[in-house]
Amino acid sequence: MEQDRIPDPFHPGERAAQARAGFRVPSAPIRDRLISQHREFYPLLPWLLVATRDEAGDPAAGVLTGAPGFVAASDSRTLWVRPDHGAWQPWPAGPAVGDPVAALGIDLGTRRRNRVNGRVVARDGTAFAIGVEESFGNCPQYIHVRRVETAPAASPGAMEMLTGLDEEARRLIGKADTAFVASASSPAGDARLDVSHRGGPAGFIRVDGDRLIVPDYAGNRYFNTLGNMLLNPRAGLLLVDVARGDVLHLTGAVGIDWEPDPELPNAQRSWSLHVERGWRRKAAIPLRWSELERTGTP
Repeated sequence: MEQDRIPDPFHPGERAAQARAGFRVPSAPIRDRLISQHREFYPLLPWLLVATRDEAGDPAAGVLTGAPGFVAASDSRTLWVRPDHGAWQPWPAGPAVGDPVAALGIDLGTRRRNRVNGRVVARDGTAFAIGVEESFGNCPQYIHVRRVETAPAASPGAMEMLTGLDEEARRLIGKADTAFVASASSPAGDARLDVSHRGGPAGFIRVDGDRLIVPDYAGNRYFNTLGNMLLNPRAGLLLVDVARGDVLHLTGAVGIDWEPDPELPNAQRSWSLHVERGWRRKAAIPLRWSELERTGTP
């Protein structure tokens, strides 16, 4: 499978971030197609993290859900998503054909995950197909093992728009041990999008007014997220209340602190999000997660 790898999958921002951190990744198992184990993985999932651009053009993350099989590859380069529910500001309109989009498949029970970046190549009602341009697995670090269950039927709450952090948002952030970040390689409309997982001990994201400080722990050294932030200092941060199914999304300007912060134990560096706006939707996800094992915590 070595010949299937993209020869140099890193854009200038990722290369610059690697250099700023003091190393260079010579190659990586990043491919322009889904290998068989990833094609078999996606149909097992009842949820999918996604990233696209919101109405203002900023990277935005969201969650789509459905019965296992709602995400499936029709071939090694095409991933179909047919959601039953969505917690995503542009949904149900969704991305248009040609729009960049990213997806993250993650199983909290087995700590498996796979990332896909590409473009929408087809639409069928609320379903859309991602044309795979990059696909790669991630290590299981910082994923807390949880069992997922379908929640009793309930009507999701209305979308609540935010202009900063209210007390309810602060409470969710203060107990969160998992978050997802959407970033883009350029402010331009054709930029490469990415959505990635962040995890740590409960409350690992520090709150300073309307500014969030997110530790960056040792990882795969690809620097997909920080590399994007160097080229486009805008991001979206998504948090899920695993016990209630609430979703909180925050958008704003980002900055990177390349030096270790003594107030963030074990972090090699950190990045911050100055919250400018956001949205919250209660009981938006018809799934609940119960913790089985706390693992991978720095």
